[in-house]
Amino acid sequence: MLVPLSVWNTAPTSAPAQRRGRYAPGSAAHPAKMLPRIAAHAIFTYTSPGDLVLDPMCGIGTTLVEAIHLGRSALGVEYEPKWANLARLNGASATHEGGTGTGTVHCGDARRLTQLIPAELHGEVDLVVTSPPYGNSVHGQVRSTRETGERGVVKKDYRYSHDPSNLAHVSTDRLLDAFTQILAQCRLMLRPGGTAVVTTRPWRERGELIDLPSAVLAAGKAAGLIPTERCVALLAGIRDSQLIARPSFFQMKNVRDARRQGIPLSVVQHEDVLIFTRPVTPISSCDGAQALSRPRCGHRATRTHATAGVCRSRTSRREDGRGGHGLF
Repeated sequence: MLVPLSVWNTAPTSAPAQRRGRYAPGSAAHPAKMLPRIAAHAIFTYTSPGDLVLDPMCGIGTTLVEAIHLGRSALGVEYEPKWANLARLNGASATHEGGTGTGTVHCGDARRLTQLIPAELHGEVDLVVTSPPYGNSVHGQVRSTRETGERGVVKKDYRYSHDPSNLAHVSTDRLLDAFTQILAQCRLMLRPGGTAVVTTRPWRERGELIDLPSAVLAAGKAAGLIPTERCVALLAGIRDSQLIARPSFFQMKNVRDARRQGIPLSVVQHEDVLIFTRPVTPISSCDGAQALSRPRCGHRATRTHATAGVCRSRTSRREDGRGGHGLF
């Protein structure tokens, strides 16, 4: 039996085109910017004007910018002061350009959301939108070396910072431990019945598949959230019913190198979108302050996914035709 899948048409134009004229100088240097149309689609689908949206790892503030333009209130938390300052600038720019929402950015570790965000907002968030950092093997930009008189290209803007405590620089297992804690904090920030949207993708490291979506699914369940949908957000455009891929130089190079070694690597055309809800009734066995079970990645992630208690019947809380229809 085929499982229905909701596909979000989020890349009718390229990422630079979606950001052009809407972000402060320096924003392009962030290595892991969420595609604006992905954030906008999630906000439009799962909230109403005036609702409160939270991004616990907001980077340059893409979620805040889109929320402000859509008339929502937005909260962002960012670990790196450099990106937190840019997120504030981008939020202010969105307001200046006619956005009717509001945005606030806090600088700090997302594992301590309940300490960073005022207590009166705990349990009041309608939507969380976030994405775990993938590390420098997936992100970065290309610069030609011609101006230095050398041949070829070099990779740039692939590090979030030089801080070894940044989660983008830790091992996959440590990342998943931390991300589970972050999702547990998000559960405490969400209102009962509130929604969390997590975008993620798998990748290969030394030929081994890192099945991050399955591991994130398990992390959400360990954090006390209920999986309700699994969707696809396109990173490719659609033309004449065909996907138009927009891979980076290094993605194409990695694919070609892998195929020469017999590894079945393909160009990334989408992000997995995992959608959770906070239970309406409390879950006594799971608290944001206690130790949480750790989802595993790599080869073990498939087994974790198989035992994660997948949901096969829930759909979006929206009934006005805007919600997705992807099922687990």
